[in-house]
Amino acid sequence: MVIGCCDSRVSPEVIFDARPGELFVMRNVANLVPPYETHGQFHGTSAALEFAVQGLGVGHIVVLGHARCGGIRSFAEKQAPLSSGDFIGKWMSIIAPAADTLEDPGEVPSDAYITKLELAGIEQSLANLMTFGSIRRRIAEGMELHGAYFDIATGRLLIRDPATKAYAPVVENLQTHLTGAT
Repeated sequence: MVIGCCDSRVSPEVIFDARPGELFVMRNVANLVPPYETHGQFHGTSAALEFAVQGLGVGHIVVLGHARCGGIRSFAEKQAPLSSGDFIGKWMSIIAPAADTLEDPGEVPSDAYITKLELAGIEQSLANLMTFGSIRRRIAEGMELHGAYFDIATGRLLIRDPATKAYAPVVENLQTHLTGAT
């Protein structure tokens, strides 16, 4: 399962070179996973998780974040709601605990801060996945959680080391890899 952003520039099937049926993909604004809760009425992300974990028995869940995420930037810049319902603002509040772990960005958040918040959002989603009992049980049985970060500008995919929580590129020198040069 890949939990990705609804940004059309970040297609999990293309990034992971997958054919139809190889990935179960759930996309939303900023690739966020809410913590487990049963109140409220609609739980699209939670329903997709439940189906993937309990119905399909997926062996891996990847939270795929990305550079230049509009949802993350809107949260960091405290942008005004697009509608009176403020669906985006309410959804983006999921990332508040992660933002609280970072330094104060000041009035105008820097691009470096936005990148840190994008990565912190992945961490928050991974932590929130662990609030689901079904996911904790499946991890005990061998299912794995992964974090990944796609840089839209360079095409680089970074993978999170679960032990260190550091991100490293899948391919060190992308240009050499693509051209086959040494």
